[in-house]
Amino acid sequence: MIYYLSQYLLKISQGTTWQEELSFLRLFRYITFRSAGAFVTALVLCWWMGPKVIRWLKQLKFGQDYVDKAEETGGLTARVFSKKGTPTMGGILIVAVMDVTALLWAQWNTLVILTLISVLVLSGLGFYDDYAKITAQSNKGAKANIKLWVQGALAVAISLYLWFDPQTEKLISQVMVPFTKYPLLTGAIGSAIGLVLASVTIVGSSNAVNLTDGLDGLAIGCTLIVSVVFVILTYVAGNAIASEYLQVPHVVGAGELTVFCAAMIGAGLGFLWFNCHPARVFMGDTGSLALGGALGIIAVLIHQPLVLVIAGGVFVAEAVSVIIQTTYFKYTKRKYGAGRRVFLMSPLHHHFEKKGWHESQVVTRFYILCVLCAVLALSTLKIR
Repeated sequence: MIYYLSQYLLKISQGTTWQEELSFLRLFRYITFRSAGAFVTALVLCWWMGPKVIRWLKQLKFGQDYVDKAEETGGLTARVFSKKGTPTMGGILIVAVMDVTALLWAQWNTLVILTLISVLVLSGLGFYDDYAKITAQSNKGAKANIKLWVQGALAVAISLYLWFDPQTEKLISQVMVPFTKYPLLTGAIGSAIGLVLASVTIVGSSNAVNLTDGLDGLAIGCTLIVSVVFVILTYVAGNAIASEYLQVPHVVGAGELTVFCAAMIGAGLGFLWFNCHPARVFMGDTGSLALGGALGIIAVLIHQPLVLVIAGGVFVAEAVSVIIQTTYFKYTKRKYGAGRRVFLMSPLHHHFEKKGWHESQVVTRFYILCVLCAVLALSTLKIR
């Protein structure tokens, strides 16, 4: 919106006495300038709206007045600060600020609109899940199959849309692998695998971030680190010269996703101000499903879905720990009559809590691991 207004003013000022005075509006043509504006806008909006949203959630009694699942089933009763009573659904703040800021600063192309719509759908799904937990005052929210069906339908719809559109068809039909210059698969086989890969990336990323959201500041902090990676990757993908030099897929219009990523970082940092230990508000599934889905969608839109596996290594580890724990427990229960566990508790962050790590230690050390994964992901730009 700001971009279109600035360019309109430039256009009508041509040949007038205002032309020189308004020449600074050319700055809004630069993605880097608008990304910086989006970051600052989102951060300030979150700082300003945060206390108001927290009070509003408390007034609506949208709080976690039940015992946290980790405390209830995992025996984590030795925490200094209990999660009980903390307002949830704080993801409303992140999503609202992120989307409004992106609309203000980005050019509205197909990639941006797809991302914004998807974030809203996943946030709505998360809101439904959070509301089910609050009304029942238990850890049991919406049924898992309902969430998977909605996520799957959205992911498949996005993948098919990209495949049928001639301008974005290569994002699906050509399967790119990190550390390689050229597509690994093309043609009919590439399309089939590409459709599956894109869908799994979106659904998997959404759920992986959701599983990571169990400690104060953990999910949002790791999301911020991964988002920094995608600020760089989206800018490179959208820049014809930079993408050719680094030999990565060039995607027309992907540069505007840099503005969205900058808005996501600003909103995330603003939310972390209130979500750091001890948290004053939780993002809930309203935020985690949307943020995870956003990362997955952006990875698909810049033709780098597998790079997300590297950049989001912490999210992958969290999700894999749950899969291993659940599968092994069911297998041993069927074979021996009693379920056995690989980890003391899953997701993985609770395993380390059970080992005696303080919550802040787990979060900080996971941040460090996430930074390492981010560096490895960025190395794919040069090692090809």
